[in-house]
Amino acid sequence: MNTMMNNNPNTTAASTNSSIETYFLTAGSQTADDVANRIAAFISQAKETIEIAIYSFSLCPEQRSIIVNALQERANAGVKIRLAYDAGSQQPLLAGYYDPCDLTTPQFVSALGFPSRAIEGYRALMHHKYIVLDSGTPQAQVWTGSTNFTDESWSDEENNIIIFQSPELARCYTLNFEELWVDANISAPVHMDSGEATLMYDGKPAYVLVNFSPGEGDWIDESIANAISRAKVRITIAAVVITSTRIIHALQDAMQRGVPIEGIYDWTQMEGVKYQWQMVPANTWKIEAFAGIVKYGNLVGKKSTPYTPTSKHDYMHNKVMVLDDAVLTGSYNFSRHAQQNAENALIIESAALASTYRDYIHSIAAKYAPQTPTFTAQPAKTPLTPGTPEATE
Repeated sequence: MNTMMNNNPNTTAASTNSSIETYFLTAGSQTADDVANRIAAFISQAKETIEIAIYSFSLCPEQRSIIVNALQERANAGVKIRLAYDAGSQQPLLAGYYDPCDLTTPQFVSALGFPSRAIEGYRALMHHKYIVLDSGTPQAQVWTGSTNFTDESWSDEENNIIIFQSPELARCYTLNFEELWVDANISAPVHMDSGEATLMYDGKPAYVLVNFSPGEGDWIDESIANAISRAKVRITIAAVVITSTRIIHALQDAMQRGVPIEGIYDWTQMEGVKYQWQMVPANTWKIEAFAGIVKYGNLVGKKSTPYTPTSKHDYMHNKVMVLDDAVLTGSYNFSRHAQQNAENALIIESAALASTYRDYIHSIAAKYAPQTPTFTAQPAKTPLTPGTPEATE
């Protein structure tokens, strides 16, 4: 697989024998400018349309200029641009607080000057992080994964980006975007919220299945648990949180079957989840269950900064599982709450892609292993943090 011209060892590029490209982010391994330029280069390929659905979008002036210039250049060329973003979940900043690098997403997007729409949801997030180029044309592409459009997401967090050169998948994402755009609300889908395509990665077929919540939220949760239950060789995890009852049970079952488990999670976010669990008697069993999974797999916990609207946001933000030769990724957290959100979840059957993701997860786990704190079944005395909106149980 060819490396891109930025020589990032965590990057693989689509080539004549691949229609899938990956781009992996590790705190301190790339700058916000690196990612901004990568997005700008992707945007510059658009000939007809650009559709962006993004949970969080707020950049410092330098990175804003890179993205806006790329969008404006395409708009001047006649490309139609639309942006959909989450309307209500992002906490307001303190009264009198102003930082040009820390505007809310509504403030930032409205100032861009392109057609945009705030997506409302009752106790639900518009949590996507995707771009669709030229849907309905042979050159259609999709950019998706776990990465928000903020400087800290690009420089201080662990995230993954996956790009598909696929008219079939672009059509699925555009149908999802149109539902959001028309309704301006996270509601039941008009169309079937799923699709599939067989693409190429490293010269071999890669079967891709995409599903969208909330329409397919319960099915996504069940399908992830079932995929874990089918794993026989190895389960590799990079997850900011794991709270779904089905998924926790499936991991416990894998432990009983002796399937090796490895990987990394965000310790600080899971400590916040622990506090939520102990407040609900029906959920307290999950504390010991998750502690058992961590111990069994010797999972590494990244001790990220406790969340406030103005604190440093440096989470281990991936939502990835590699189950034998299948990769699960997208914006979808392994949580009950994700079922009600507007999310996209991907299952990709490819031994080569699974190896690529495993190598990345091994690298970030090795980085944080020397400093990993211990997740125990002992009750949390006080919450470390109110928790990011996406980390709620």
